[in-house]
Amino acid sequence: MKGGYPAALARPTEKRRANWYRDYITTIVQRDVQDLTRIQKLEMLTRLLSMAAGQTSRLFNVSNLGSPFALSTPTIREHLILLEQVFLIEQLQPWHSNRLSRLIKTPKLHIADTGLACALLGVTSDMLWKDRALLGQLLETFIYQELRKYADWHDQQLSFYHFRNKDKVEVDIIIEQGLSIAGIEIKASATVTASDFKGLNKLKDAVGDQFVAGVVFYDGESIVPFGERLFAVPISLLIPSAHH
Repeated sequence: MKGGYPAALARPTEKRRANWYRDYITTIVQRDVQDLTRIQKLEMLTRLLSMAAGQTSRLFNVSNLGSPFALSTPTIREHLILLEQVFLIEQLQPWHSNRLSRLIKTPKLHIADTGLACALLGVTSDMLWKDRALLGQLLETFIYQELRKYADWHDQQLSFYHFRNKDKVEVDIIIEQGLSIAGIEIKASATVTASDFKGLNKLKDAVGDQFVAGVVFYDGESIVPFGERLFAVPISLLIPSAHH
């Protein structure tokens, strides 16, 4: 809910943080977007960004995002490119491998910050706790963005992807470093079962020795092994502020 922008985190209440995020969006759209283009309807971009917030961590679908607007698909696509250029949304590209068939080649959409998303959607922490589907989406985006921050500090170049096939077997995040591959799943639950490793096992079987680790992040207390190089890991270990 708080997101990751330092200026927002400095605000003491949920309401003031949400106001800061909304003001930030207005500033970015009116200043940076106008520098990039002569787009006429700037308020439409904010509405499109709100649609994107509701679709975060889902497959990137221009038609779904553009459905409330009386604009052509190419125009919606141009607007989405603008939102990418000012770092408000991004696309997580699909992972490719000759060893797996029936792979879906659609990128995933992630909004730049979950605090931003909550402000755009008008969601409070109480509302989010009750909406488990949205909580799951935002948690996946949050962990993806946290991992991207860690990757910036890493000595080696890390590349991020997602994987899904036409049978809906998926891995939320794949990280590649050279020939080494790690897979990450995110679960907004305090329990993990072997079935939560279905996609990770598929990835592991496909890449063999290149597979270094598979992790399911979950809302629990302990690191639990689930087979060779497979672990359930508490989300709290990823977030320094979660340690009390």
